[in-house]
Amino acid sequence: MLRNVEKVYKEGDMEYTRRQLKSVLYGLAVADALGVPYEFKMRGAFHCGTMVGHGTHDQPAGTWSDDTAMALATLDSLLDHDGDVDSDDLLHRYRDWLYNGEYTPDNSVFDVGGTCLMAIRTGRGLSGERDNGNGSLMRIAPAAFFDISDDDIRRISAVTHAHPMSCEACVLYVHVLRHLLDGVPPRDAVAQEYGRIWENPEDEISSSGFVRHTLEASLWCLTTTENYKDCVLRAVNLGGDTDTTACVAGALAGAAYGFEAIPRDWVETLRGSTQLDAMAERYRL
Repeated sequence: MLRNVEKVYKEGDMEYTRRQLKSVLYGLAVADALGVPYEFKMRGAFHCGTMVGHGTHDQPAGTWSDDTAMALATLDSLLDHDGDVDSDDLLHRYRDWLYNGEYTPDNSVFDVGGTCLMAIRTGRGLSGERDNGNGSLMRIAPAAFFDISDDDIRRISAVTHAHPMSCEACVLYVHVLRHLLDGVPPRDAVAQEYGRIWENPEDEISSSGFVRHTLEASLWCLTTTENYKDCVLRAVNLGGDTDTTACVAGALAGAAYGFEAIPRDWVETLRGSTQLDAMAERYRL
């Protein structure tokens, strides 16, 4: 079922809810595109100050990665099933992305994590200790807009990442995102679910592709900054898995600060943005 936003949002109307969804979608997609040129670069070896192209994957400026594509695939499935989680349908849509380039700006796939690749090919989520990359966390944000249980969130993760660590990271993240959508200030939202992560110094924040690192880094970036731009730039400049850390942080910052807080030039540079608008418009109570 679609989430009963009249219980959640003060305004309570459909347009406000769609605006919130648009804020989260643009928040994650713009941040993803910011990070794409720097993926795998070491912290301190570069500086990201605005949206550029090429770099690691030699993509035009404003190109999102598998992170946003799989988040859109997740949202598409939830929308078509009125918020019900259909694992087979999710797998089908992830295959549409991987094999046909669906949910990308130009029908091409240039980046895919190993666990996602294996799970999509075999049709079975991986559950080993070494299968705890951030490939389910990066796509889980749309779940916050639907009236689904923690077990449903775990099921979305388990299509590719079935280990409890990955599943629980997704649950915690959706809880934080829902707090933000309810208007809870960022530090209060994070403290309710994770603690005072903002008190950790930067050298204790890792930004690898490990799911726990991505979760902690995104929460840290949100709670050590005061606006969307600073949050996602901080995430990219942590280095490592720059696009995913920024994408996960960007959805949170989009929820916290709204669409208008995302720099206009970044929004205008984003490729494929009509897909985001269309997805948001399809949302119904």
